[in-house]
Amino acid sequence: MLIGVPKEIKNHEYRVGLTPESVAELVQSGHQVIVETQAGSGIGAADGAYEAAGAAIKSTAQEIFEAAEMIIKVKEPQAVERAMLRPGQILYTYLHLAPDPEQTKDLIKSGAVCIAYETVTSHTGELPLLKPMSQVAGRLSIQVGAAALQKNGGGRGVLLGGVPGVAPAKVLIIGGGDVGFNAAQMAVGMQADVTILERSNIVMERLSDYFGVQAKVVRSTPAVLAELVKEADMVIGAVLIPGAAAPKLITGDMLKTMMDGSVLVDVAIDQGGCFETSRPTTHEEPTYIIDGVVHYCVANMPGAVSRTSTYALNAATIYHAKRLADLGWKEAMRRDENLRNGLNVCEGKLTYAAVGEALGIETVTAESCL
Repeated sequence: MLIGVPKEIKNHEYRVGLTPESVAELVQSGHQVIVETQAGSGIGAADGAYEAAGAAIKSTAQEIFEAAEMIIKVKEPQAVERAMLRPGQILYTYLHLAPDPEQTKDLIKSGAVCIAYETVTSHTGELPLLKPMSQVAGRLSIQVGAAALQKNGGGRGVLLGGVPGVAPAKVLIIGGGDVGFNAAQMAVGMQADVTILERSNIVMERLSDYFGVQAKVVRSTPAVLAELVKEADMVIGAVLIPGAAAPKLITGDMLKTMMDGSVLVDVAIDQGGCFETSRPTTHEEPTYIIDGVVHYCVANMPGAVSRTSTYALNAATIYHAKRLADLGWKEAMRRDENLRNGLNVCEGKLTYAAVGEALGIETVTAESCL
């Protein structure tokens, strides 16, 4: 199969769909890979590294899209990229369609076969291609939140871990999944006063066993959340409903009860955000302030630590990339229901029910496309 890797063009997105090492694996399996020039510059991988791995370098994205049977990316295709997709072409990347009707319509119109990293499952029901970026985003959320909490970042001027004689910042983490767990690890490590809100008894028990007295684990209810946000210096939104729009957990009215200079970090912004006042931002202008509260809502947070993120992502995505290339998408999905769960759009039809429900678009089953 001829596989194409275009340079990412989303604002301040420095990751790349394939590392040179992943290219070498595909080439060794008998496939051809073409890479847009400078696609790997954001991770320190020069064109020469890709050529040494067996790839051919192309000058433009158009050359990549015109020639490749499968496009491997990181972020959702931008409008100019969606216009270059063609019927039957495989697109393997993050999509996050539920809050994005324009992208969804364009992908349906393209006739392409669009596989979303974030809805591919494992035999245990986890999301293995989303997990590495959830880990990165969770850890990064505390790092960026701490900077935003500084006075020069628009915040209250509070040091996360405090100092002897001065209390540490109160960090409230909503959701104890991969994002929340990794955020809590970092916040605890920085000696903050950490509370994790969670609804699952199993997850609460796991978190309590892991953190002990280092973090408080509390059952999440609307009333509990409403009280805790009033005292929080920083709130991390770490909720996820696979493939669907995130629930709006902090309302505009609740925001008004928060302290001036407190910080919201919405890690769920890719799925529409879990705060009512959230809107996507970029690494160029990552924050804005509403009712005195600093909002950090960057939609591609892991792009800031592009090398770490790309290598973590490739470790998870390369297995299915090879299967798709070796077997073709139909046979690969017939053999693997977990990969089949990643099919979101197929040859003019929407195939992921949660997206259809969010956007009011009729769906068909992935099986019907095989």
